[in-house]
Amino acid sequence: MSEARDSGNGDRHTDLTRRGLLTGAAAMAAVAAGAVTGGTTAAASPPSPPSPGPRGRVPLLWREFARDPYTHPQIPYIGRAGCRGGARRLPRHPRVFDVRAFGARADGTTDSAPAINRAVAAAGRAGGGTVSLPSGTFRIDDVVRIGYSDVVVRGAGSGRTTLYATRNLTELIGAYGSRYGGDKSSWSWAGGLVWLAPEARWNSLVAAIRAKAWPFEGWTGNRRDEWRPLTAVAPARQGSWTVTVTDPAELRPGALVLLRLADDAGHTLPAHMAGGGPGALAYKWDDKTKLTSYMPYEWPVRIARVRGRRVTLERPLPLDVRPEWNPLLTTHVPELTGAGVEGVTLEAVETPQRPHLLDLGYNGVVLQCAYDCWVDDVTVRHVDNGFGLVAASACTLRRTRVAGRGSHHPYFCREGSHDNLVEDFTVEERTVPAPPGTQLHGINAEGLSSYNVWSRGDMRMGTFDSHRGLPFADVRTDITVHNDGRHGGDASAGPLFGARFTHWNIRVTNGRAGLVKIDGLAPYSATVGIDPVSEFDQIDVPDFTGDLHSRLELYGSPEAVRPRNLHEAQRGI
Repeated sequence: MSEARDSGNGDRHTDLTRRGLLTGAAAMAAVAAGAVTGGTTAAASPPSPPSPGPRGRVPLLWREFARDPYTHPQIPYIGRAGCRGGARRLPRHPRVFDVRAFGARADGTTDSAPAINRAVAAAGRAGGGTVSLPSGTFRIDDVVRIGYSDVVVRGAGSGRTTLYATRNLTELIGAYGSRYGGDKSSWSWAGGLVWLAPEARWNSLVAAIRAKAWPFEGWTGNRRDEWRPLTAVAPARQGSWTVTVTDPAELRPGALVLLRLADDAGHTLPAHMAGGGPGALAYKWDDKTKLTSYMPYEWPVRIARVRGRRVTLERPLPLDVRPEWNPLLTTHVPELTGAGVEGVTLEAVETPQRPHLLDLGYNGVVLQCAYDCWVDDVTVRHVDNGFGLVAASACTLRRTRVAGRGSHHPYFCREGSHDNLVEDFTVEERTVPAPPGTQLHGINAEGLSSYNVWSRGDMRMGTFDSHRGLPFADVRTDITVHNDGRHGGDASAGPLFGARFTHWNIRVTNGRAGLVKIDGLAPYSATVGIDPVSEFDQIDVPDFTGDLHSRLELYGSPEAVRPRNLHEAQRGI
């Protein structure tokens, strides 16, 4: 592997993709300069073509970021978000398993779920393959489970292949209560009628739900005890690509490990996630029991290289690594990797939307304990909840659409989901009026989820939803939104935002602020290039006192900001 430029903190990272890390901060600055003059550079991908209107303007924040992309205080580095570091081309598996050979029928009346699941299992036993669904409508009376790595369920296109779902998750699996108590249904934020999760993990979740032993849903099992330490990690700075470990004996290039950071008695870990300083340190963390239940912070990452005790990671550290947080690399439940679903519409039988938090589970596509997996060209219709990332990392959702009678969560990202990419997405207007007592959120982030990207979106309803739980370092960029949703979140889940939240080039069609303009709410955040907005009935106050160290640039001028898309501009690093 060839060496790349210095990261600015004494570490050097390696060429980790096939195309190579072709550019550095100098090339990024050249792109920015090209945007001002209308030119491009050969060293990096140019920004999107300018739309009609004023000449592009490069924010000061971008110039600062270009000089120091891995440790900027307000803007996170998200250039490698998504499957395989954000690869534009997704893998193709040559072995094909036609569902018709397993008994599926595209007649709209035959229950084809058993046949589809048999085909998925056959592909899994063969070591991977493509499960092919031809054009037509396949009725499914059960969950379609993709629980084997390197298995892709592929239809003929979202306009040609339909999965027609007749039953909900409450009927199929059982009622799913909240581990935090009350009469809420966890199907309001978990599970899908197409569910990508490792087979063993899915089985354990379903067994716990049926036993009414409401589980944790993440990488370390239902009781968060299915892990063991691999090695301790020496102190390192956020943005470093390499760490020094105590014992590298069990570490191998290509292996997926968890970086585990536990909080201390003074709650300095969540304070660090919020940017540190007097405001975060003065915040009352002790009574935020839902937030503290999300600890420790668990970050899945592949090992790129091991040289002695120096370990290079495939993406830079999301946080500092400090001894008071007992930093470890650990094992986890076996992951799902290399799996996907493509080219289908999942349409649930149309039922009225249920009252808030009482969803029955007419849910769309969910990825859970998945890494380097994807969804491409998929529409969901008439669902309670659209697309979900639950303890999922480094996954890509591309060309997805939520349509039909209206959803509670069109997109949700929770339970420590990191480094995901949602691009070219659409939330359509609902086709029927919202029933009384229902709720609409939007593109959701919560539960310590970090370094996720929503890019090139058309939101005809909904909002930029934080459900508290201290999500941090997430980016929304190049999105048009009719901002008519509301955010949620229990007070015991703590702050709405951590540090380095960035909203960049956001067109708001109805002038509502509602978690879009966040310079007065999010610490160490950046709001760049949004339409003029004003508050409405859901008015939030900052969680932290004192100077938030937030930045606001090109307010009222989304069409002027260059680069137009923050994620696209970072891809070349």
